[in-house]
Amino acid sequence: MSRARRFRLQVFRIAVFVVMGLFFLVPIGSMFEFSTRGNSATAPRNLDAWLNIVKTPELSEAIIASLELAVITTLAMLVLPTMVWVRLRFSGLSRVIEFICLIPLTVPAIALVVGMVPIYRWININVNDSILTLAFAYLILVLPYSYRALDAGLSAIDLKTLSEAARSLGAGWATVMLRVVMPNMSTAILNASLLSVALVLGEYTFANLLAYENLQVAIAYVGLVDAGTSIAVAVASLMFAFVLLLILSYLGRRQAPFAQAAAADYDLAQTVGLSGGVIGRAGR
Repeated sequence: MSRARRFRLQVFRIAVFVVMGLFFLVPIGSMFEFSTRGNSATAPRNLDAWLNIVKTPELSEAIIASLELAVITTLAMLVLPTMVWVRLRFSGLSRVIEFICLIPLTVPAIALVVGMVPIYRWININVNDSILTLAFAYLILVLPYSYRALDAGLSAIDLKTLSEAARSLGAGWATVMLRVVMPNMSTAILNASLLSVALVLGEYTFANLLAYENLQVAIAYVGLVDAGTSIAVAVASLMFAFVLLLILSYLGRRQAPFAQAAAADYDLAQTVGLSGGVIGRAGR
């Protein structure tokens, strides 16, 4: 029975993998096939649409701007230590912070944009009209997804014990964050980063209504003139997200042993510190 059950489970896993693979790969393959068509039914296939990605200045600038926004948004999301401080100092506010972080999911994007128009009008006049200011709006959109990913990572570790052990050994808060917290939740950080990058690269509403040209807006504009090139850019962006997912997954597996070793080192250091304190009090 056990062998038959394992066989059925393996067949089920393979079936799910094949179905989900076809669900994702068939549309991407169709898009690639469309992007390589010639200008007529009898024309041979070519890669002109893919070459136009580099030759079109608007697309190149939009791709660079979207990648810069993705990096800035991800770093801003990771630098904010709100969740760590709430768990360490203000545990009673965890529900309130969770509610605030989930608000962007309940408010339509068009309503958020309308509310931010006066703010961005003031920013464009008094600060800067660069497209990189969109990182502020994107940070709000990323909060619900990054919160869940980081909250899962923080729930998997004893944050208070680790931080108190490090602080008792003389570590500053920067050292606690960089050498204690981050190594123990590297997988959660990578997941939150991937979600942030995917959202920024696929966002259209904010950029379009605020009169900025990011990757998705540029794809829409190019699609009005050259559908093949716009489809090629869309396929390239999907493949970029897929490759990024594989890289982050690989890094997560490589960093997992390091995180376990770091946790063991600090547990040992805590034990030694507590033992030294007990011996010192006994001597006195």
